[in-house]
Amino acid sequence: MKIVAKKKLWKYLFWFGPFLITVGLTVGLVSQQWGLIPLAFLIAGIVISGLGIIWQSYQSNWWRRRSTQAGTNALVATLAVLAILGLINFLGTRYHLRADLTETQLFTLAPQSRELVRVLPQPVKVWVFDINQNPQDRELLENYQRQSSKFKYEYIDPQARPGLAEKFGVKDYGEVYLESGDKRQLVQTVNENERLSEVRLTSRLQQLTNSTTAKVYLLQGHGERQLSPGKGAISQAIQGLGDKNFTTSPLNLGETSKVPEDAAVVIVAGPKRGLFEGEVKALQEYLNRGGNLLLMIDPNTDPKVDSLLQEWGVRLDNRLAVDVSGESVVGLGPATPLVTEYGQHPITKDFRNGNSFYPIARPLVISPVPGVEATPLLRTKPYPKSWAESDLQSEKLEFNADKDLKGPLTLGVALTRKAAKSASTPQAAPTPSPLPSPTNQSKASPTPSASPASPPPPSPAPSSQTATESRLVVLGNSNFATDGLFQQQLNGDVFLNSVTWLSQQEKQPLSIRPKEPKNRRITLTTTQANLLILSSLLVLPLIGFAIAVIIWWKRR
Repeated sequence: MKIVAKKKLWKYLFWFGPFLITVGLTVGLVSQQWGLIPLAFLIAGIVISGLGIIWQSYQSNWWRRRSTQAGTNALVATLAVLAILGLINFLGTRYHLRADLTETQLFTLAPQSRELVRVLPQPVKVWVFDINQNPQDRELLENYQRQSSKFKYEYIDPQARPGLAEKFGVKDYGEVYLESGDKRQLVQTVNENERLSEVRLTSRLQQLTNSTTAKVYLLQGHGERQLSPGKGAISQAIQGLGDKNFTTSPLNLGETSKVPEDAAVVIVAGPKRGLFEGEVKALQEYLNRGGNLLLMIDPNTDPKVDSLLQEWGVRLDNRLAVDVSGESVVGLGPATPLVTEYGQHPITKDFRNGNSFYPIARPLVISPVPGVEATPLLRTKPYPKSWAESDLQSEKLEFNADKDLKGPLTLGVALTRKAAKSASTPQAAPTPSPLPSPTNQSKASPTPSASPASPPPPSPAPSSQTATESRLVVLGNSNFATDGLFQQQLNGDVFLNSVTWLSQQEKQPLSIRPKEPKNRRITLTTTQANLLILSSLLVLPLIGFAIAVIIWWKRR
């Protein structure tokens, strides 16, 4: 009788355990506070239920049964799998490991974008005023957000929050704004045909977070490339400078006789006529006081800058750069060198083996000069893929060992030299620019894309006179930066990175290009398409049927 009563007592205690667990869960869920009382109920219920299970198994030899052992093994295995999955999920929430297997890294931020976001000086937020959340845009914004806790984004329905939309001056669905402190700037308007661009977002982010601006002057008066849209113009390059927060203006040294004091960079883009001696002297003086100059000189021209280049150990070769490596691959003519080899330099450090091409280019000859550090930027393929052709009148380009120069040829070079003297006074503020605004570090300068709430124009960067060194980039071609070619391959990067490096704004991210998926489509003629259909629907099934018949016949 005592044993029976004891068994009943343990049976009742066993059911008391689940009751206490239920009470603890109910108290915690209702109060939403897992304090001492619900935890006490839960712990007591678990302990009593566990003791009851142990007692029942002891009385009935439950643990010694084969079915119990098999069930226990299955339970332990299940719990182990759940624990492993829980650990994987925990690690996944704490540590982000992503692999982009696309050929052109479509879903990976460029190194320049990652670096810019990681060193954000203050919080930045992206506002997307749209009711539709495109997965591609969200993925891009999340990529930015992963780089820094200071980067946030939010989608807003303009109709649901009209006050916020009015604050930003939203006029249409799809407008994307950047906000940092009291500064706001329009990035772009997204729609079904135009998705959010990493290039634009990084450029606007750079403009919004920087506090200085640099002035770039483009020499005019000698047949240089036109700055406004037109045939052979470099308007896209000017706009690219504007996107990088440079301020550009034309410069006629025949009128001023001196490079302005606020010039961070002077560009000479494809002059067709020679410069006056006084203009060359003005450029030399500008370089001597710590200036920065970009020369893009085409073949069959004599800009009369030999005396300037001689000081830096550079000579313009009068021959034509010929490169036959691009004819069979991308359809470029022999007079359009295809460059895939770049020097170890900040301008080209992220180019790897990317393509850039230079229609009608001239080689450069580099000689060592004391105090000048020269780094070749652009190199053609070795001979017989490339050479310097001396007979520019011949329709058939052939290498002549007596007159021509074997490749590889240098088409671009970057040079530095200690400044001869430096100024002790800061620069005056730059004059207003009549052209689209462009690159150096700046806050949201007033551009057409800025919102009405944008802040006043930023303060100018210190003059190049205060620089400790002069910088010079010489390119034997200006066609690569003209409208239409500027956006092809790495052409635009060569130009924008050269200006950025010349401006001596070392914290300024260099140019990034949009990533585009490779075109893998197969173009078939009508005959090829018919042949493919015939082989798929008739030939291959007949071959399979014939093999089946042969096997059946052999086994018969």
